[in-house]
Formats: sequence, C-alpha cells, structure tokens
Amino acid sequence: MGPTHMSEATFQVTDRAFTRVSKILSGEAAKALRVSVEGGGCSGFQYRYDLVDGPAEDDLVLEGDTATVVVDPVSLPFLAGAELDFVDDLIGQSFQIKNPNAQSSCGCGTSFSLL
Repeated sequence: MGPTHMSEATFQVTDRAFTRVSKILSGEAAKALRVSVEGGGCSGFQYRYDLVDGPAEDDLVLEGDTATVVVDPVSLPFLAGAELDFVDDLIGQSFQIKNPNAQSSCGCGTSFSLL
C-alpha cells in the first residue's frame, strides 16, 4: 500500500495539541487519540475524542514527535482544513478545533453546524 495523498485542506494538529496528547497517553494503555465528528450536540454536529489502541486501516494518521492522532474517513470531510489545538487559558484547559467549515458553533466549542 503506497502513501496516502491528501489535499492541502487536510486536518492539522498543533505542537501544543501533540504535547498534550502525549501527556495523556503516557498514563494510558492507549496508543493514539481519535478525533471524530458525530451527529448531535447543540449545534448539529459534535467533536468526539477517544483514546484508542491505534489507527484503523483507512484512518488518516497524524504523527507528532511523541504522539499520534487519527481521524476516520467519515469524519475527515467535516474536518478538512481544520486544526486541533490545545488551549490553556483563564476558562480552563481544553482541546479546540478551529474549523473553517463550521458556519456556527456553540459557546463551549464542542459542537458546530454546517450550511
């Protein structure tokens, strides 16, 4: 199986997010963080984060220096051009997805809607 060719509008992960995933995985048996999109949430779609043993055969695999993030092919179109970041501010610490496809999102940043 040859390399997967993705367009420039693929999902990205910041160094801060990879660092946080690495810290989370260091205390777990899991080997990767899965980011997915599912129906629901207050805006129509919601982001989901799961610790998994590793990528499935058809996942997009993003590898940092010490951590791996995977995205399934069904969720990927909703995340095209988006970026996973880890934010540590006065409100608290959380993963946040900056998604150019989202027309609106909820205040907590965990759900979004499309046109």
